[in-house]
Amino acid sequence: MTEETIHERVHGWFAGRLPAAWQHTPVVTTVDREEVTVLLSVADVELAGAGEAALAEARAGRAKAVREETREQRMEIAREAQHRFERTVSWGVRVGEGEQAHTELWTHVAAPVMTRLRQPQRQVLDTLVDAGVARSRSDALGWCVRLVGQHEGDWLAELRTAMESVDDVRRRGPAA
Repeated sequence: MTEETIHERVHGWFAGRLPAAWQHTPVVTTVDREEVTVLLSVADVELAGAGEAALAEARAGRAKAVREETREQRMEIAREAQHRFERTVSWGVRVGEGEQAHTELWTHVAAPVMTRLRQPQRQVLDTLVDAGVARSRSDALGWCVRLVGQHEGDWLAELRTAMESVDDVRRRGPAA
């Protein structure tokens, strides 16, 4: 089964399984080898005449309330999904829309990744640690990956699309 197929299955299952009140806009699911992340979308907070700071705090409060109020049901749904898809299920919520939206991830996997780095690459990590940007080489490497993800998002999206095309060609390849 391809990653595209598993993502379609996961997304469809959660779209059908989650209560409508948790899906102000369609649910967003992200899938990798270890984890399914489900980002719920709830209605924005209505605060007439409130400033940005008050609205930001109201959205954070709404996110906290959603987390507490949905905990038992989310845990039940996660158990079902983990059994079905053999991946850990993590949760988050988005309150509001656009750049001003408040997004929180509550639980998610921090998977260890082994890598071999040459001295110049280790020096980059050590510089980040020495400058106080990161607490450890591991933290610094995670920081670098997040930075690339933020600044090279279009390139990564194009790369993923190209990989999907390769998967399609492989599927249509000669029959054995």
